[in-house]
Amino acid sequence: MFEEKVLLITGGTGSFGNAVLRRFLNSGIREIRVLSRDEKKQDDMRKRFNSPKLKFYIGDVRDYQSVLNAVRGADFIFHAAALKQVPSCEFHPLEAVKTNVLGTENVLEAAINCGVERVICLSTDKAVYPINAMGISKAMMEKVAVAKSRSANGTVICATRYGNVMASRGSVIPLFVDQIRAGKPITVTDPNMTRFMMTLDDAVDLVLYAFEHGNSGDVFVQKAPAATIKTLAYALTNLLNVPDHEVREIGTRHGEKLYEVLLSREEMTEADDLGDYFRIPPDLRDLNYGKFVDEGERKISDAVEYHSHNTTRLDRDGMEALLMRLDFIQALTRGEYVDPQD
Repeated sequence: MFEEKVLLITGGTGSFGNAVLRRFLNSGIREIRVLSRDEKKQDDMRKRFNSPKLKFYIGDVRDYQSVLNAVRGADFIFHAAALKQVPSCEFHPLEAVKTNVLGTENVLEAAINCGVERVICLSTDKAVYPINAMGISKAMMEKVAVAKSRSANGTVICATRYGNVMASRGSVIPLFVDQIRAGKPITVTDPNMTRFMMTLDDAVDLVLYAFEHGNSGDVFVQKAPAATIKTLAYALTNLLNVPDHEVREIGTRHGEKLYEVLLSREEMTEADDLGDYFRIPPDLRDLNYGKFVDEGERKISDAVEYHSHNTTRLDRDGMEALLMRLDFIQALTRGEYVDPQD
């Protein structure tokens, strides 16, 4: 599908963009464009991959004109640009709105106007029953994507939603590793807190599955195992041969959930179970129907959401096996340190 095509990745200097480049740069794709704000990260990426297929665009999804310049001539878009850190979005919620909501509107409007074939928008489990500004802004991003898909003039717009991406930039695994290497205690907020566990390759696979199978307005979720934070911490200390390293409980942070939800009760009643994935079709009805106003739907009352407490639970051995799929962890077990992005 990508043979001789042009792919644009917004926010492409991040963990996801690097994973896509490693997967596709040596394929038959004609050009991969990276749109981002950080010229230093772009220069690092340019030197790391050193490929004539790779083109860089300095710009911000908040600015429609800079988005338009990058979108013209693209066949496909993976929209990964976002503010993702819970604390920064909590203290600057309007900044989250500008990037995650209005930025998505800009990307989708430019895609439709330029006749892009397919756009995949990357979302998060924090968008389901959101309790913090980051999750709320991502939930609105999904609503914008579904709304735009209703009048997309041939551009197929889908979204993917996934949980914790292991060893991605800013995530907890590199933090725990840094604490171990510095001789500091591993700090866990609540040892019984569960999180979905996915590798970056899993995240790319999910986007590609949505790309290949999605109809406009669909949201795709990949089934994933979960583990408690305590299990993750002790799996890491065991793999790094420091089994007695201190693990200190510090208490739940503001805006943090005990468990994450990938599909709500309401979505579970409509979702298609595709084996390794769920597909949530868009609600294409308008405002003039009774279930929004004066009717109900009994099956919603009986449904159970899909969350990190009721999915497959990893024990320490299972968590260690999953961690060992990461090049970053493999290098650490050999006594080497590499950047998780490399």
